[in-house]
Amino acid sequence: MQDWLADVSGQRDLYAALQVVAAKGAELPQVLSALQAGDAQAQDTARRLLSVDQGLLRAVMRAGRGLPAIAGEAAVRRYLTGLTPEPLFRPDPATAQTMALLTAGQVPDMPAFSDRRFDAWFAGQAVDYGLGAYGEKRTVYQTDQFADAASPERRVMHTGIDVFAAAGTPVYAPLAGRVLSVVYNADPLDYGHTLILQHDAEGVPFYTLYGHLGGSLPKLLSVGDTVLPGQVIAHLGDWHENGGWAPHIHFQIMTDMLEQNGNFFGVGHESIWAVWQSICIDPNLILRISAEKFTN
Repeated sequence: MQDWLADVSGQRDLYAALQVVAAKGAELPQVLSALQAGDAQAQDTARRLLSVDQGLLRAVMRAGRGLPAIAGEAAVRRYLTGLTPEPLFRPDPATAQTMALLTAGQVPDMPAFSDRRFDAWFAGQAVDYGLGAYGEKRTVYQTDQFADAASPERRVMHTGIDVFAAAGTPVYAPLAGRVLSVVYNADPLDYGHTLILQHDAEGVPFYTLYGHLGGSLPKLLSVGDTVLPGQVIAHLGDWHENGGWAPHIHFQIMTDMLEQNGNFFGVGHESIWAVWQSICIDPNLILRISAEKFTN
């Protein structure tokens, strides 16, 4: 135990440290107990770890042992591959006119998604939808809400797919499910009105998140409601109700809710992106939009 305790105590990058000790056979409760019984540095490390989502830490340690970060990931992937989901919007972005809204300078004149000039700029593009890619590295996420105490690294890897369209555009359920949460996440640049649905992959639960929605959401759905494929479940929110963004949806799939309730991480750490890809699998398993549409 002392060998792996030294691998964790006082380390700047605790995600990397946990993967090292997991490979040596350590479990998270053991690590926390040993740190809490140690010296001041070890106890401070324990406090850092306890401030982070414990489900994420368990996933990191599973990966460190050479296991899938989330046990049910493969089952959810198989299930979704065999389905024919309903489109999230009509017309379907898979067949409509779209453009990729890449954020690393590929569209030089594009205002930031949080810049109100974006609306007029996007209206001038003469497309049905704008698309933001899964797995895109976005350096815009620099505030404290995209950081945690386990490492100095900001979360910058986009865990969902964005679809931009006019405020008020209806959103349709792609799959059958049950309403897990209907929440207003009010922090600036958060999701605003947020819907999370729970689904069943032949006995394995998984979840879909719909962020940046309009104020119609709590009038349409309540916790526990059954949702049918093709049902109108929400509308795209405007700036004042969607967290302070140009109207769009952030859509993602979660194979595990970790220890989150009513909200979920919309970006992940680049250094453990393989772990995040197990937790938040590619939403295109549902949307079925050709890869070329995300690159123009």
